[in-house]
Amino acid sequence: MSIAHSELILNPDGSVYHLNLLPDHISETIITVGDPERVALVSQHFDSIETQLHKREFVTHVGYYRGKRLTVISTGIGTDNVDIVLNELDALVNVDFVTREARPLEERINLRIVRVGTSGALQPDIPVGSHLVTEHGVGMDSLMQFYPLVETGLEVDVTRGIQQSLQLDYRPYCVRGSDLLREQLGFDMVPGNTLTCPGFYGPQGRVLRLDLRLPHMMTQLQQFRHHSAEGEFRLTNFEMETAGYYALGRMLGHEVVSLNAIVANRATGEFANNADEIMSSLIQKTLERL
Repeated sequence: MSIAHSELILNPDGSVYHLNLLPDHISETIITVGDPERVALVSQHFDSIETQLHKREFVTHVGYYRGKRLTVISTGIGTDNVDIVLNELDALVNVDFVTREARPLEERINLRIVRVGTSGALQPDIPVGSHLVTEHGVGMDSLMQFYPLVETGLEVDVTRGIQQSLQLDYRPYCVRGSDLLREQLGFDMVPGNTLTCPGFYGPQGRVLRLDLRLPHMMTQLQQFRHHSAEGEFRLTNFEMETAGYYALGRMLGHEVVSLNAIVANRATGEFANNADEIMSSLIQKTLERL
């Protein structure tokens, strides 16, 4: 069935609306970063760059690293932007822009998407300066209220427990990322379960001039544990995108992993004075392992 022009919007040159990309512009392995300025920090390591495009907060560089074609693209902050990026990346490889029809299931392309971003540790034993690979992303945002996400029993149990602990009016969502990419890229990183929040201040328990509706949230999240046959589940770090990546990746059929440069520890009150170096080392490690 043809997708309506109002649903899949293309620019006059045929590129997808927000990302300003054509299907030939991207590779099947994609690195995503939040900050548009961070794209160049990745692509500076490329042997050559074939494409550089920029529209709004979405900056894309495509090139080669040690003979492998890679795309690096910025998403901006939040799962609302992740919703745009994941859907448009998927459309670039799995929708024919001429017929406006989705490709048959047997012809669909599975992308490998690696988020490389900063994060703050929630637990005191996760040191500032470490690299953390996310096993499960737990979404405190509302994005999955609009999609038919199917969660496992463990994922539902975890989010019911969080809902009960915080006495929330809604149930968060929980999604496991790609085991394949986690083993390839994060085998020696701190393993964790990442809490994705819909904001940086109140939703992450920060207080400036506004009081919090959930004043004890930080302590409750730090102390949260779920025990199952798979072991103990605890929340390890805060950020603002991972759960959206994992949920959309699962539904669209893409391999997705989130790698986190720990630049703060909320439990101890520390913030790294060399945050750029921590991120730079994570970028180099990611490129070498890809």
